[in-house]
Amino acid sequence: MNGSPSYGELVSVFGRIGVLSFGGPAGQIALMHRVLIDERKWLDEARFLHALNFCMLLPGPEAMQLATYAGWLLRGVVGGLIAGLLFVLPGAVVITALSALYVSFGGVPAVEGLLFGLKAAVLAVVLEALLRISRRALKSGNALVIAIVAFAAIAFAGIPFPVIILLALVAGAFVLPPAPLKGVETETLAPRSPTLASFLATSVIWLAIWLAPLMALAVMLGPQHVFATEARFFSLMATVTFGGAYAVLAYVAQQAVEVYGWLRPDEMLTGLGLAETTPGPLILVLVFVGFLAGVREAGLDPLAGGTLGALVALWFTFVPCFLWIFAGAPYIETLRHVRWLSAALAGVTAAVVGVIANLALWFGLHVFFGTVGELRLGPLGLPVPEPASFVPSAAVIAMAAAIALLRYHINLIAVLALAALCGIAASTWF
Repeated sequence: MNGSPSYGELVSVFGRIGVLSFGGPAGQIALMHRVLIDERKWLDEARFLHALNFCMLLPGPEAMQLATYAGWLLRGVVGGLIAGLLFVLPGAVVITALSALYVSFGGVPAVEGLLFGLKAAVLAVVLEALLRISRRALKSGNALVIAIVAFAAIAFAGIPFPVIILLALVAGAFVLPPAPLKGVETETLAPRSPTLASFLATSVIWLAIWLAPLMALAVMLGPQHVFATEARFFSLMATVTFGGAYAVLAYVAQQAVEVYGWLRPDEMLTGLGLAETTPGPLILVLVFVGFLAGVREAGLDPLAGGTLGALVALWFTFVPCFLWIFAGAPYIETLRHVRWLSAALAGVTAAVVGVIANLALWFGLHVFFGTVGELRLGPLGLPVPEPASFVPSAAVIAMAAAIALLRYHINLIAVLALAALCGIAASTWF
């Protein structure tokens, strides 16, 4: 391992990660692994997986929280802020701009074709990430079994993600060997031991940063104003979104569409497509939701209302993540050498491989087929694509992107750009 980086190096590296973090959490975690461990050697495998396992247990976007945790390990709270903000802000700017374009030009075929090509290529990015993480996490037969069971549980039985993680924790503690301890770097990176006073101070500061604006919006605009409603709604999302963005999208869609009426069902899918194909956490789809809510209910100029709605969604979705990391990570670091806990958390890592495999399956079916139904077999639900809805151009773009990334290791941005151009061509000519 190399020594602690400077703040300038952190800005450079996490800025690069922020603008390249396409492909949802699987691709983003793989990108951080490659940059922080393989290229920069700032962290080692054990430290990275320990942080990842903790972040998987938290509500909110696990990849963003992992970036914050890594930055905190390297340069304390300032490092965590640099890493977390740079991971989120590029994608937030892009999806806000795309939301404005959608409101203004949503029906333009070229825009639809661009999104189509990007979605097909992102499937290849997710597959690449799945292979990378699998090679590092599934080092025994028992770990493979945990991954397969987790895949079947979430893909076919519909078992909630938190339940899968809890069972994986227990299974890991009993059937997986404790990870070897590579602690020579611990004294270099680990911050000083946590104290109750530091925990309380950190909690009070970040609770104020989170909740004071919420109360201010309710007092200044009234509790029923759309911005105050958004603040409450996204704050709730920040505390219950265990399992990352995919685990909560169904609930968000139901609330935003059926309860609040901020957008239509098809627009929720559009927002998901935009979030899938922009850098940053997939849960940035909530920025799209906030934008449309502001457009339609703020009573302002549409773009002004949408931008303010997007900012509200961004603040109340991501500020709590800093609270979870800065208050909890010091204690989690003290548990790195508890050997049974390392085995339990290794079970979580194995289960995450199964969950990512399910995401790849779900995403692939919805990229390749226009219609995907479900066959019920008692408590199990099997996805059944409609053969007539197969989209050959999507399959060609995804296959070409996979070959470019996995076989020839072509630059990710170049692959995505070419896929976007192919998507525009396919939508224009076919």
